[in-house]
Amino acid sequence: MIRKILIANRGEIAVRIVRACAELGITSVAIYTEADRHALHVKKADEAYHIGPDSIAGYLNIHRIVNLAVATGCDAIHPGYGFLSENPDFARVCAERGITFIGPSSEVIARMGDKTAAREAMIAAGIPVVPGSEGNLADVDEALAVAEEVGYPVMLKATSGGGGRGIRRCDDPDALRQAFPRVVSEAEKAFGRAEVFLEKCIVDPRHIEVQILADHHGEVIHLFERDCSLQRRHQKLVEIAPSPQLSEAQRREVCDHAVRAARAVGYHNAGTVEFLLDDQGRFYFMEMNTRLQVEHPVTEAITGVDIVAEQIRIAQGEPLAFTQDQVGKRGYAMEFRINAEDPKNDFLPHLGRITRYFAPGGPGTRTDSAIYTGYVIPPDYDSMCVKLIVWALEWEALLRRARRALQDLTVDGVRTTIPYHLEILKNADFRAGRIDTGFVERHPELVDYSTRRPPRDLAAAIAAAIAAHQRL
Repeated sequence: MIRKILIANRGEIAVRIVRACAELGITSVAIYTEADRHALHVKKADEAYHIGPDSIAGYLNIHRIVNLAVATGCDAIHPGYGFLSENPDFARVCAERGITFIGPSSEVIARMGDKTAAREAMIAAGIPVVPGSEGNLADVDEALAVAEEVGYPVMLKATSGGGGRGIRRCDDPDALRQAFPRVVSEAEKAFGRAEVFLEKCIVDPRHIEVQILADHHGEVIHLFERDCSLQRRHQKLVEIAPSPQLSEAQRREVCDHAVRAARAVGYHNAGTVEFLLDDQGRFYFMEMNTRLQVEHPVTEAITGVDIVAEQIRIAQGEPLAFTQDQVGKRGYAMEFRINAEDPKNDFLPHLGRITRYFAPGGPGTRTDSAIYTGYVIPPDYDSMCVKLIVWALEWEALLRRARRALQDLTVDGVRTTIPYHLEILKNADFRAGRIDTGFVERHPELVDYSTRRPPRDLAAAIAAAIAAHQRL
């Protein structure tokens, strides 16, 4: 049994894991760098240890983290998301030192982290993949030949890429020639590997992902799907569960694909299988995330399953607490990623001290965050500061609740994307559930919220009221 967990992460996900540990009666251990000395996860964990002065490097030092886990008597390490969560060497070193890694095996992480190997595994399992190169590209000439075969536009991708990095759309041969050395260079700098591959570009697809859980006793189930189509520069902004765009037949199809994918690679623990859905209703495997997702709370909201707690139970060898038939979905949930960014200035980070923070409450409302009044958002990390999750039985009720919760949410001292999300909620296509990955680019007017003038009749009414007041 796991009695003490070191959390190899920071921010809201570290706070989330601390809460799960508390409910399971497990001691939580936080780590922090100098920039995070006053962070919320440090204050909330049972124990906290300084991991080094370097802001990001401290969270990436495998041997220092594992040595600390051993020294402090930890049974397990939870990697959260980002940082080392999908690093196979981290999982391998944990196993070598007798520390339980809360996630899949290092072999599975390595296989699914290599996008060409993942494609090959899915093809062998009979799961549809986007047409493209059979493996890594040798040079730009091979890329041009494959692109000519599958047809433009194409996507050039880093084999070990993720998080929207190492990816370029190419609409013609000239664009591909220019992009090839850039993607190779970015892949080498960001991921330590210069390999790239090519796929046919599915123009403005829907991005559908399926949450799966798999234990060590042969059981694999899904927790239904999430719609992550609303993105900006390959970064998700809003996630919805279940997808308002799928029929029940499509839902069964994509969830079955995800379960078969997990079984095909011998997957254990929580994971997410991501798909693209084209305008003809065809699903294509995109990638598998071998970790907890940022957007896992919307799945928890519609199923009632504590995914982090299940991760821990699976890691300590317990069978899944329920079968597929016992997992149901109820209502709709939506997650808004609130970033400390200025939407009117090309979403540039706007960091600093939080002068006032108020988290909304009420039925079906949840906030996952690591900020508080007086906290200084450091420039060293991602700009996401709050995740707002809302749930309701019906879609229209969800939209109303989301608007109310966003209006209640207060983050003063920095500019955030809250006004931008409120504009999204007003959009007719979004309200009708018609979204795809090109939604943001098609609606540049969403950032004009602060320069819009009120309707003429309302402006006239305000002017008349002011004039009447002045006459008194």
